[in-house]
Parts: sequence; C-alpha cells; structure tokens
Amino acid sequence: MNELLKLLLLFSVGSVAGFINVMAGGGSTLTLPALIFLGMESSLANGTNRVAIFIQNISAVISFKQENFSQFKFSLKLAAITLPGAIIGALISVNISNEAFKKILACIMIGIIFTLIIPKSKKDNLKNGEDYNPWLVYPALFGIGFYGGFIQAGVGFLIMAALHHLVRLNLLHVNMHKVFIISFYTIPAIIIFAVTKNINWIYGLILAGGMAFGAWWAAKLAVKKDEKFIRVILLIAMFIMALKLLKVF
Repeated sequence: MNELLKLLLLFSVGSVAGFINVMAGGGSTLTLPALIFLGMESSLANGTNRVAIFIQNISAVISFKQENFSQFKFSLKLAAITLPGAIIGALISVNISNEAFKKILACIMIGIIFTLIIPKSKKDNLKNGEDYNPWLVYPALFGIGFYGGFIQAGVGFLIMAALHHLVRLNLLHVNMHKVFIISFYTIPAIIIFAVTKNINWIYGLILAGGMAFGAWWAAKLAVKKDEKFIRVILLIAMFIMALKLLKVF
C-alpha cells in the first residue's frame, strides 16, 4: 500500500471513529487496529492515537460551544479529578500489557449495557450535576483517568457510566462533559508518549483530521437529537466493542 492510500485510510477510519467516540465511545478500537495494520508497534500506535484523540475532542468541544451547549466550569472540575490518574496511567502504559484490562473492560461494559436498558427515574435527569456524592465520584474519575492514560480504548464508556449514574446527568450533558474531560487529561499523556518517542506525528495528525471531522458532526447531531437516540447508539457501540474485546469475532 502506497503512502497516499495509507493516509486516506487513516482519514476515513478516523472520521468514523470520531463520530462514534462523541456519540458513545470505542472509536479507538477502530483506529488502533488501523495503525497496527499499517505496521506500527502497539506502543507507537497507542501514542499516535492520542494525538488524534486530543484534536478530535477539542473539535467536539468547539462544536458543542457553537451550539450554545457548554458548562466549562463544571467540565474543568470533573476533568481535573482525572488528571493525576491519567499521568500515572500514561507513565506505565509503555511497559505493561493491556490484555487483562481489555477483558475487564468488556465485562464492565456488559454490566453498563444492562443498567442503561433499565428505565431511570426523573431524579437521574439532572443537567448541572448539582447533587452528587463526591466520595463516589472522585475515586471513580481518578480510576477512569488512570485507565484513559494507560489504554484509552473504551474510556468514553466508563466516563459516560460515571457521569450518568453517579453525577446523574442525562446523556446529552454526559457527552458534552465527556469530550472536555478526555481532551484535558490527554495533554499529559501526549507529552509522556512524545518524550518516550512513541508518536508518529504525520499519521497522528492525518488521523486527527478525520476524527475531528467526525466529532464535529457528531456533536451537532447529538444536540439536535433526543436522549433516546444517543442511548441506542451507545448500546450498539458498547455491545459490539464488548464482543470484540472478548474475541468473539
């Protein structure tokens, strides 16, 4: 495969992954195999993918803002809690296998699928996160930050579960905060991968262009559609990713 075809492949896969990541999560299960398919070592693919993840989520944040849908102060508060865990996770990610984490994540997502199917009461529809238990939320976000810094693939599902069930936000607001949180904690992860020379900047930026394109339109669609639409996309994406992580196909 010549270089131009490789770049077109990355942009195309990135566009689909960016859309999926904003609407639900799991886009990295498309981009990471694509990077490895192009001949990258797993650690290099992991680091290169972070460049695209960062730009994708910045694109989504801007798109939400243009739709007059943002709560930056609360988003920053949530993101700051994930930061220490993300730094620790990124520091050890270049040396430790993620196979066990993938199996654990698959089991977690299957559990989340069942909780999303169960109808929720009106008290779960809060929009501003004005009533939650910090003793539950803070450790959960720290752990999610660690996982995001370590592996990244599927972290969107975990953030959505935490914000939806622990902070009791509806799924539209969850998506809005999710993209801000990921963009924030990805910054130190990129620095760590760059210092250890685990980033291919050309591939990362091309992939980022595709993911930013997909994320831009996903954010606009998320605001225009109701929560039921987002819930269906989330359930389908989670189910497919869980089967993939368990190596069903």
